[in-house]
Amino acid sequence: MIEMSLVKSIRKRQKQGVFPVISELKVRSKEAGELLKGRDPIALVKEMNTCPVAGISVVAESVHFGGSLDLLNRVVNAVSLPVLHKDFVKDENQIKESKRLGASAILLIASLLNKKNLEVLIEAAKRYGIEVLLEVHTREEMDMVKDLEFDLIGVNNRDIKVLETDDTGVELTESLVRYCSTNRPFVSESAIRSADDVKRAKEAGADAVLVGTAVMLSSDITALLSSFTGVGWSE
Repeated sequence: MIEMSLVKSIRKRQKQGVFPVISELKVRSKEAGELLKGRDPIALVKEMNTCPVAGISVVAESVHFGGSLDLLNRVVNAVSLPVLHKDFVKDENQIKESKRLGASAILLIASLLNKKNLEVLIEAAKRYGIEVLLEVHTREEMDMVKDLEFDLIGVNNRDIKVLETDDTGVELTESLVRYCSTNRPFVSESAIRSADDVKRAKEAGADAVLVGTAVMLSSDITALLSSFTGVGWSE
């Protein structure tokens, strides 16, 4: 299995003048309902893999989002990009399993874990050699995690505690990015629907965007992702 880094992939796309996008496979959501609509999920990620995106995200949580660890593993084996494992991760065994299945990075959600839990899980991720995307949604969460040693920070423009059914948008990234004084990649997550949203995130200071529902609802994934990556990057 090829070892891949999501951080390095994001930086590589930036050097290529491409805006880094993490394209997400999501089976369903509370807001949008069924997203696969009979399509083959592996065919979808293979199409994403042909685009100049920085990585593929897989929502493996089963109860609310319809994913599975089997789906994660199938995606890892089908693409040549780093794969982010998204789930409600709360214990070390989940991190160990994620690494075993070949994920390059795993999501930790600050709103679901206290600082001590985060410290323990981040250390576990280091031992297993898997990167951590640490997600925040508020200024308080940003302050809580600022001195922790993880790999990427993400602002979820939606509130995961209500399963992302709120209507917050990129303005949350715009309001929080100023409090992120770090060299690690900053990812704007959720509520990205158009190239204009990507431009807003970029202008706010985001290094990358993570796009899920918009990709899954698109009738032309390649065209949509091309419009996002086409926003471009310049130092």
